[in-house]
Amino acid sequence: MFEAMSFTRKIRPYVEAELVLARNKQFQHNEADAFAHLENAHVLGQASTRLHVKVHIMMLLWAVRQRNLGEFCGQLFRIIGAATKTVFGLVPHGNTGGANVSPFKAMPIKPKLARVIEKARSYEN
Repeated sequence: MFEAMSFTRKIRPYVEAELVLARNKQFQHNEADAFAHLENAHVLGQASTRLHVKVHIMMLLWAVRQRNLGEFCGQLFRIIGAATKTVFGLVPHGNTGGANVSPFKAMPIKPKLARVIEKARSYEN
């Protein structure tokens, strides 16, 4: 449990930075780039229940703004999964979190994001 809390504390600034970038892109009406930053935030934070749920809520709000019913329904399902399964480590690593991919599919992690995750998992920060 201590290690998970430590990971959350270490990864949170990176997740929050991606969420800020997503909001900035939304203000610029660049919804595709906004969602890409939400996907990055998802990959970074999916090992933390709190951050995992938060990112899915942000994706749900993105879907509302886009009037995207498919994404909205997909995010409702994913919020429930994130809230109940993350604590047990039942997350497909690298999954980008959108309704356009299976919620059970593991995916390759971008090298930049993999380095951030590895840094957050290390005890040397």
